[in-house]
Amino acid sequence: MMKEELETANRPDNTAFTQQRLPAWQPMLSAGIVIPGFVLIGLAFIGIGVALFIASQNITVLEKDYTGVETTSDCYKCSNPSDKNCTCKLDFSLSILFEGPVFFYYGLSNYFQSQRSYGASKDEYQLSGDLEYFKTPISACSPYQYDANQKPIVPCGSLANSMFNDTFKLYQIVNGTKKLVPFDGKGIAWWTDYNIKYRNPSVTPLKSAFNGTVKPSFWSKPAYELDTSDPSNNGFVNQDFLVWMRRAALPDFRKLYRRITEGDYASGLPAGNYSLEIAYNYPVLSFGGRKKVVFSNVSWMGGKNQFLGIAYLVVGSLCVVMSMVMLIVYAKFKFPEDD
Repeated sequence: MMKEELETANRPDNTAFTQQRLPAWQPMLSAGIVIPGFVLIGLAFIGIGVALFIASQNITVLEKDYTGVETTSDCYKCSNPSDKNCTCKLDFSLSILFEGPVFFYYGLSNYFQSQRSYGASKDEYQLSGDLEYFKTPISACSPYQYDANQKPIVPCGSLANSMFNDTFKLYQIVNGTKKLVPFDGKGIAWWTDYNIKYRNPSVTPLKSAFNGTVKPSFWSKPAYELDTSDPSNNGFVNQDFLVWMRRAALPDFRKLYRRITEGDYASGLPAGNYSLEIAYNYPVLSFGGRKKVVFSNVSWMGGKNQFLGIAYLVVGSLCVVMSMVMLIVYAKFKFPEDD
């Protein structure tokens, strides 16, 4: 009796779902379905690939290396790490309008931001504005956890310490005089980084939150003075800092520095001569790296990227070819039941 009651209690409900009586549909894949399906998918992929490839081809990109390895480069004089506060210039000319909006990037080569210990060398609690970790950074920040006098470093870690610090000013040469091209540095970081991931301490003024701490050894000024022209662009929500902390996956990468969207340059960079003044601070020759600047515009698909369009074209072409192969095989070896 007890056994029957136990079996009844454990019995699933008598429903179509629990008793597996739901109606099911099993497609019967015949040649008349598969071959046209492959053709349609292939044509769709080819169409998307052509659109992506044409859009990518219409994007203009201008890259200029300024590492200073070549003796003919004006930045050669700055390539020695012992030379401090060195400036150089990079001259170039445009034969036609560089359509806007124009995005200005800095690029680094042979730089492995994805290296595991390098990426882990930061204090997430500190970067979220927790003052407790201003005084006691986590051990993952070592050897950039404390300075020689045992004062805590804020922000700590290798990732923050190695922040890119070259600065740029772009001039258009008009009738022998230099006209400054305005840069827009607002909103260049990810929204989630600025509004969620990184936060400044809720202390006013911000400088007082850093009392008893020191800046990273590679930095020329503390975090609360990163942007003297805009008080809201300081600390851990500084746009340049946020862009740098978003690590790149590959050793050759570029990061957004500024946009050119204002004044006489809202529609782009007019044809003419330009001079880019560079405050050369970031050393790369010690690890065989290179530095460059990149001017680029965008389309509906984003920046210039031929790979995506080519990938769609290749997959679409393979689908069409496979459909032809299947059609030939079907015509030659057709099974009686398919009639």
